[in-house]
Amino acid sequence: MRRKITLAVLSAAFLAVAAPAWAQSVKGTVTKVDPAAGKVTLDHAAIPKLDMDAMTMAYAVKDPAMLKDLKAGDKVDFDVAETGGAYTVTKIQKAK
Repeated sequence: MRRKITLAVLSAAFLAVAAPAWAQSVKGTVTKVDPAAGKVTLDHAAIPKLDMDAMTMAYAVKDPAMLKDLKAGDKVDFDVAETGGAYTVTKIQKAK
């Protein structure tokens, strides 16, 4: 019994920490995948942390392997970072 309670408390603590990070992800739709260039074009919602309006834009990806299972039309959740004026998708997954 004690183990179940401990597991429940740890699970709740993990979700409390992990949820806010993923809650900052951006919703979008893949319009094009270019594995050779390591880029994905996304039609996405506004990205407040980058002061970016909703738009369609091509992004470089941190790791080209992230593009493996993506195709035009896929709904995704993603995160993007700005480094030296360039935007890079650091995380992307199909929306559930």
